[in-house]
Amino acid sequence: MPKIEFLESVFGAAKTVDAPDGGALVDLCDTHYAPIPFSCRSATCGTCHIVVVHGEGHFEPPNEAETELLGILGGPKPSRLACQAVLKAEPGLVRLRSVDG
Repeated sequence: MPKIEFLESVFGAAKTVDAPDGGALVDLCDTHYAPIPFSCRSATCGTCHIVVVHGEGHFEPPNEAETELLGILGGPKPSRLACQAVLKAEPGLVRLRSVDG
């Protein structure tokens, strides 16, 4: 089961949550009020652009829409869109922070 650490940002305090079944990061953010902002939720705006500080390998590869927008946004590597990122159901630690936070 991955443990997800959302690092403190201008959007909220740090938070650590367990993701026993992996799954869509957007759902975990909603359920646990994670400090990641969202707007479109469809890989068109980039509001939820996050930096994967640690644990990039615990995510499924980005889909085509996410890859395209990440290419446009540029920014730090490795980064993902929280609305599109999917966690694998495996043990590990993932540390995330908002690009704008």
